[in-house]
Amino acid sequence: MKNIKFLILGIFFAIVLSKTQAISWYRFYEMFKFQSFHMYGIIGGAVIVSMVFMQLFKSGKIKDINGNWIVPKPKKKGTIRTILGGTFFGLGWGISGACAAPIFVILGFELIPAIILLIGALIGAFVYGLLSKKLPH
Repeated sequence: MKNIKFLILGIFFAIVLSKTQAISWYRFYEMFKFQSFHMYGIIGGAVIVSMVFMQLFKSGKIKDINGNWIVPKPKKKGTIRTILGGTFFGLGWGISGACAAPIFVILGFELIPAIILLIGALIGAFVYGLLSKKLPH
């Protein structure tokens, strides 16, 4: 019962993703060809919401489910790892036409393509796990 709010939040998130067409490969196609502001608006909104929550975490105004303060760990600055990670993520996103978050939402709409995307994402995560010690972190 304690985790029911996360299930409800996940369902709400899935509805928002589907209603805003953030799971549509055509919207990604438009975005990567710079033909539409639609996805940039969604991503920009997500960035703004994330910034607000990070500031709330850093100021100590939000606790986790157990009542502990959430303290983000500072990250090392790294240009090479950011470019390398962003390139691989963008290539996977551009080739597959799907970001990692909507894969499970797409499962509810198109089973076979979503399974292929999920398998590809899992293979990518597995390869990263194999190479992670050799990559710049």
